Amino acid sequence: MDKLCAIRDLRQAVTRFEADFERRYGISLNEGMVLCSLKEGARLSSGELGELLGLTPSNTSKVIAAAERKGLIARTLDHTDKRRMYFTITGKGRSTFDGISCNEIHMPEALERALER
Repeated sequence: MDKLCAIRDLRQAVTRFEADFERRYGISLNEGMVLCSLKEGARLSSGELGELLGLTPSNTSKVIAAAERKGLIARTLDHTDKRRMYFTITGKGRSTFDGISCNEIHMPEALERALER
């Protein structure tokens, strides 16, 4: 039961951090994690992004759509298979990512402890 309660506390801490993150930077935590995944110039498919973020295909599509609307990522077609799409970070996405500092956001204690491990 102690682990279950610790997971509850950690989940609440992530929820609080995410709300503060979104208020501060105008993007969701998942959109920030998409930028993190693409920051090194990677070209990833929706499925690859979903795996990295641990999201369902439906949620991945929603996060990608939001990031595209904000101009943070761009969609390109595969040169050999036009059915496959890839996503890359844009200049705006790069500057948004570079402007993020999680030290500027209050880190709940439970989350701080988990990140120290």
